[in-house]
Amino acid sequence: MWGLLASMAVVAAACGGCGTEDVPGAPDLRITAPPAEGPAPLSGVRSWAYQIQGLEENGAVTALVDSPYDLVVIEPTRTIIESEGFDTAGLVRALHERGKLVLAYIDIGEAEDYRTYWAGEWEAPTEDEPGAPDFLVTVDPDGWSGNYPVAYWDERWKDIVIYGGGSMLSQVLADGFDGVYLDWIEAYAEEHVAAAAKEADVDPAEEMVTFVREIAEYGRAGRPGFLVLPQNGAELARERPEYLRVIDGLAQEGLTLRGEADTEWSDPDSGDIPVPHEDREYLHELFELYKGADLPIFCADYALEPDKVALAYANAAEAGCLGYVSQTPLSRLTDTPFP
Repeated sequence: MWGLLASMAVVAAACGGCGTEDVPGAPDLRITAPPAEGPAPLSGVRSWAYQIQGLEENGAVTALVDSPYDLVVIEPTRTIIESEGFDTAGLVRALHERGKLVLAYIDIGEAEDYRTYWAGEWEAPTEDEPGAPDFLVTVDPDGWSGNYPVAYWDERWKDIVIYGGGSMLSQVLADGFDGVYLDWIEAYAEEHVAAAAKEADVDPAEEMVTFVREIAEYGRAGRPGFLVLPQNGAELARERPEYLRVIDGLAQEGLTLRGEADTEWSDPDSGDIPVPHEDREYLHELFELYKGADLPIFCADYALEPDKVALAYANAAEAGCLGYVSQTPLSRLTDTPFP
């Protein structure tokens, strides 16, 4: 989908040629884990950035390394078909040398057909029929191509994410990330997934908390202090308060403005779409649960027009969030950083 990194020279000095070897299994990763002190807590972050496409483009690595942000959330990239050679470990090391926290983006509630785990014999689901394997439940309700909500309690999916050889989490640990940024927590509330949970006689909210806990435990066994930052699904803390003891913060998209799926950078539909006032007020209410647990909140809004960008940052501050305003492709660092 995105191709290989155009030039590895930017991070060569930092990586020392590392990051292109075979991915070891989980037991070996624990032997070679980073130093025991672990990463700094998210509560100390004062600025952050979020980029999950385009890391292989010319200048992208340099821009990230030279950026002023304390925390960067990035796509590991080498888990994408035809991008397996991307030097993720070298990029993470270069970012660490600039004193940055680095989180790996992982979609735990959806399977993505451009990932290396997607087998040739798999069949995508439709809106009404599951795919093959049958943990592929339905199509993405927001219109993201190639993304499919899953029955995340299924042991086959957990092996892909956590426990199997070369799992997404084992690669994150091997590449030296400080933690993970978990997308699609809201899968537990998606109607087709909820129906699949009912058929399997499981509680979808409870299973999501269990899944996130297993991710956290595996990550922290491999690296003490391993950070877990879930995106969206804020209501889970109301349904399952124990969730607040598992995670290190909350990331929330679209507090004020959102964008459409499958857009290109600068597309007018990649931001500036207002979130209804009542939805924003409800998020404010949910945020209090996280604040009460002393968990930091990070807000990602999508906007292009300067007045809307300013509004998004102002609303994030009012809500007690650390804001970042970008565009839905998230294919470069924002053109509209915090003023």
